Amino acid sequence: MTVTRRQLLKYGTFATAGATLLGGHSLLAPRARAATSLTGVNYITPSYKALSYGSDGFVKLLAEKHADVIDFDYHHSGQLVTADEQLPALRAGSVDFMFHTLSYITRSLPILGITGLPGVVDELYQHPERLKLGSPLMELINEQLAEDNLYMLCSGGGILEPEYIWSTEENPIRSLEDLRGKKIRVVGYEATTALEEYDIGATRIPSSETYQALQRGTVDAGIFNISTIVGRSLHEQLSACYRLPVTGFTVAPFMLRDRWDRLDDEVRAALEDAAQWYDENFIEHCNNDIYPNEYWPMMEEAGIEVIEPSEEDLAAFNNTTEAVWEHWKSEVGEEVGEQAIALALGEA
Repeated sequence: MTVTRRQLLKYGTFATAGATLLGGHSLLAPRARAATSLTGVNYITPSYKALSYGSDGFVKLLAEKHADVIDFDYHHSGQLVTADEQLPALRAGSVDFMFHTLSYITRSLPILGITGLPGVVDELYQHPERLKLGSPLMELINEQLAEDNLYMLCSGGGILEPEYIWSTEENPIRSLEDLRGKKIRVVGYEATTALEEYDIGATRIPSSETYQALQRGTVDAGIFNISTIVGRSLHEQLSACYRLPVTGFTVAPFMLRDRWDRLDDEVRAALEDAAQWYDENFIEHCNNDIYPNEYWPMMEEAGIEVIEPSEEDLAAFNNTTEAVWEHWKSEVGEEVGEQAIALALGEA
């Protein structure tokens, strides 16, 4: 029976058998290498130009500057594992590092929810320095992740422009009240909880299936970052964007904490170099270059109506966030939750 690389990884044997049987260069002529071998994964496809920018640059820097110390095997677009398989694969030691969207894994790693808490995201978006490498908030996040034997190399330098409410021509949403009874595609737990008060029909649909879901009326609207809109051509099925900052996220590189701690100094320094580049360039490039200069003009050209929330809607939405905050703090611990929120809001 032929055993594929994907099967080896999924059944947890990649770490031992994969390196021997399926080396990154040649099955027939493996060569001795002084460099440390690392396998990395990412489910994001090249169609997500903005979101791919950081991970592509991270890997390119390692290849160009640190090939003598790191020999890596990198798989994007879910070629090796899917989005839902990445965290289990990392925990099993089947892969060495991954890039992941934080909103996808906050149920497994609640501390990451600070990057998507309604009422907090706009502050983090406006003040990316609060999530930079070396910031007190980043240190706190990694302290908590260490309890799960995980390490986030960096945040990418902040969070991406918040996720807004995008809706179809048949069911346009121009206010919070327009949400009532609507079927909404939502991924993040924090956003789902914040909108429960408006009696929405929350549905989790993979981004790859969202275009058809909008086209067929399976959902009336969705909570999206503009990268998803462009990456999946969703603007072809949408007519309005209600710019309420519901939630947010970033895409970050992760390793196991004990794997990170065991790395040679040279290897760790190489990864820190790549992480520094990622932290300085990823969010900055997306939020201040691609989005305003390329993606939002595309929305204007497509005739997307952009609605700014009223002061009344902003106040009403912020009032609903208290319950979300309290639930989140119950998951991470009251003291940790209070500290993280204060740091995110610039109050500590």
